[in-house]
Amino acid sequence: MFIHAVLFEIKPAEVKDYRKDSVMWANYAKKHSNGFTGYYTMKRADAANQYVSVYKWKTRNHHDSFMKKFHDFLVSKSKAKVKTLGYYNFREIDTVSSHL
Repeated sequence: MFIHAVLFEIKPAEVKDYRKDSVMWANYAKKHSNGFTGYYTMKRADAANQYVSVYKWKTRNHHDSFMKKFHDFLVSKSKAKVKTLGYYNFREIDTVSSHL
């Protein structure tokens, strides 16, 4: 598994558009990549106006291929004004899960 996360600072008036934009990105990934496995939007608990978009992929190659094809297009379609605070890439080394 490969996870790509982007941390944003978003003014309250932009949050609604950011959430719509994020779902748009995830829906494109779902439709156009068989390596996309999930998406999460989260609000940072101990920081004002910070949100993270987290994308799960089978492999980094799936992520990289999708981004090469769709990144600029999706940026052009996105409406929210956001400030990017950081990009984070993770690869799985251990897994423990509980299915409730």
